[in-house]
Amino acid sequence: MRLNERLPYQLRPISIEKNYTKHAEGSCLISFGETRVLCTASVEEKVPPFIKDSGSGWITAEYGMLPRSTHTRIQREAASGKQTGRTQEIQRLIGRALRTAVDLKAMGERQIKIDCDVLQADGGTRTASVTGGFVALHLALQKLMARGLLKTIPIKEFVAAVSCGLVGDSALLDLDYQEDSSARADANFILTESKKIIEIQTTAEQDAFNVDHFEKMLTLAQQGVAELIQIQKNALNVF
Repeated sequence: MRLNERLPYQLRPISIEKNYTKHAEGSCLISFGETRVLCTASVEEKVPPFIKDSGSGWITAEYGMLPRSTHTRIQREAASGKQTGRTQEIQRLIGRALRTAVDLKAMGERQIKIDCDVLQADGGTRTASVTGGFVALHLALQKLMARGLLKTIPIKEFVAAVSCGLVGDSALLDLDYQEDSSARADANFILTESKKIIEIQTTAEQDAFNVDHFEKMLTLAQQGVAELIQIQKNALNVF
């Protein structure tokens, strides 16, 4: 039996508290069960040199875990003078996912930086960061439109992310840390509202799994992302 008697296809309790911080153009605190991530979006009226004078905007992301976001204290990466490979991989993942969601040309030559800070980790921090980062991004774009800097909100499709895994012979949606640490295989799915695939990360942790198992996880992910997108829309008052 899963924690809180969840069924295999059930998400953990999800909440999104928008405008969580005062200064960022967009922000939210997103909770996937006991995992909590603060997501902020900051607008800069400039772009990186590699797209300057292109007429296009840019979206990038940074990700980090607070020292006591886990059971034991982890060292701040700033103290060691470099980011871990895991941190770099996750923040690139978030940036790729959110750029896919937006018409960058319609943004104009400005950059939005998404910061995802893990306050408490219990599995699924990267999927929570993508899902919450999209909400923070949408709020920042809303603010730009309200200021008359954009004619419309240049969102092509809503985007969310969720984890799945094989625990024993069962495919499960939205793994917590305990489930993830004992899974035969785990996967992270980033999908659009129309069920298009942005990115899938899938790894066998013990033995190889078959296509049938993968298809079961994909079906769960599609269902989970649809639920997450509805939660995003409710938080944003977009219907």
